[in-house]
Amino acid sequence: MKRYELLLVGVWVILSGCTQPGNVPEASETWQFRDVAADVGLRFTHTNGATERYFMPEIVGSGVAVFDYDGDGDQDVFLVQGEPVDAPARGSGHRLFRNELVPGGTLRFTDVTEAAGVGTKDVGMGVAVGDIDNDGRPDLYVTSYGANRLFRNLGEGRFAEITAAAGVAETRWSTSAVFFDYDRDGWQDLYVANYVDFTPATNKDCKSAQGRKDYCGPQVYNGLPDRLFRNLGHGRFEDVTERSGIGTAPGPGLGVTPFDANADGWPDLYVANDGKPNHLWLNQKNGKFREAAQEVGAAMAENGVARAGMGVAVADIDGNGAPDVLVTNLTNEGATLYGNEGDKGFFDVSQHHGVNRSTLRRTGFGVGWFDSLNRGQLDVFVANGAVKLEAESGAGPNPYGQTNQLLRNEGGQLRDVSAEEGPGLALSEVSRAAAFSDLDNDGDIDIIVTNNGGPVRLLRNGLRRGGHWLLVTMDGGDSNKLGAGTALELSRPGQPPLRRMVEWGYGYLTANDPRVHFGLGEASGAVAVQATWPDRKREVFRFEGVDRMVTIRRGAGQPVP
Repeated sequence: MKRYELLLVGVWVILSGCTQPGNVPEASETWQFRDVAADVGLRFTHTNGATERYFMPEIVGSGVAVFDYDGDGDQDVFLVQGEPVDAPARGSGHRLFRNELVPGGTLRFTDVTEAAGVGTKDVGMGVAVGDIDNDGRPDLYVTSYGANRLFRNLGEGRFAEITAAAGVAETRWSTSAVFFDYDRDGWQDLYVANYVDFTPATNKDCKSAQGRKDYCGPQVYNGLPDRLFRNLGHGRFEDVTERSGIGTAPGPGLGVTPFDANADGWPDLYVANDGKPNHLWLNQKNGKFREAAQEVGAAMAENGVARAGMGVAVADIDGNGAPDVLVTNLTNEGATLYGNEGDKGFFDVSQHHGVNRSTLRRTGFGVGWFDSLNRGQLDVFVANGAVKLEAESGAGPNPYGQTNQLLRNEGGQLRDVSAEEGPGLALSEVSRAAAFSDLDNDGDIDIIVTNNGGPVRLLRNGLRRGGHWLLVTMDGGDSNKLGAGTALELSRPGQPPLRRMVEWGYGYLTANDPRVHFGLGEASGAVAVQATWPDRKREVFRFEGVDRMVTIRRGAGQPVP
């Protein structure tokens, strides 16, 4: 260990909670989020492989996936491990933790990496989750600086690496990836965001504004084109990067998420690029994509300058039926919120909603919209951590550390309430990915945060006085078994509808809980959920009671013409 890696570990040990293992702290009247990772057995420390040479990959990772790998009804956790870029592996490899909540009833994690066969040692970056063969078992795609890996879920707790056989090998520096069905044939395809053409041999000597040796930005290297792999069925893919048009606009890509940007019923892709205009790939419905971010106003900030796009998350925050896009950026840039006005395009509404002002003094990575209080309104969590020494950075033990943020939605204004919501949000760390999931199945959303060169955090939501809720699991049948890409609209008496999407891939290097969480506020009676499946067929499902988990099965609802 060298430089800040060694020093940060000491700081994190000191700052870790003072509870004994197994004694999970209860929420207080004033604190909503507490870090309970170590208490519930989620023990993991990221290795960034830092050296005195300041290789860029050291500062980028790492990712996390939340998914039910064993089909027992609770969400398990996969954590991506790093290694030195040009030295022998010294870390523990990637780790898979099984959630013992079902059938035990207590939130507890067990490391099952070796039995599952996923503990490879890579310079790991991110992870995507999808069902590549429609067998209902989620599979893993792990990105790296180096060779990416596809792990097929064999059932009975075991995975097999099938990267080469599946045709999805990639050896360039990959970051975020996402499974989505771009051609609507019922098979999940794979998009891989690539970053820059860094190699140890081309490592540049960069310095901070204060003249100290520091990490370089992406502008000193060439961006790489992303990759698109079409799923041929039964675990086989073909590279359609060039044929689809995706290869025409290189990165440097960091965050990616699919969504229907123009309401034509076909999934598009938004890619956050670091220091270059962001990309919006519009699906042309014929196997091709057209890059249109600048054309529709979603490429750069209001001042016409490209920002350091990191993470990306999509939600309809103004209720107009069109999904808006939130992108996290570098310190002194602030996050960018692109409001979707349908045929009029996208507009930078960051200042109007207060998001830019709240995030200006931090470097944001992982990000997600979620209903923290079950009010029926979406709030924002941002995982922060610097990549360069800032003007105020001292020579202390944690010069890249920053605190994370919870932005509460108050009538459309996103106000930073981090200081009010618990000690788990007060730690100054080098945070990267953030995954959102109801890990204890109690009806509120918890957050897993990874730290570069430091321990994972599990911010357990201790909500006591929130609203009612509904947690929806999808069953798409023989085609798209897990229902990815399905749009849900929940109706409550006397209230506007709530719109959500079944997607794992958003944020930064992350795969999130695929179940759809609805906060319902005071609505405790019957609710109706309309599901629009990826092939545009629609059904309505009615539920007489709330505050429970339900399953929507294709073909079991009332058809909508």
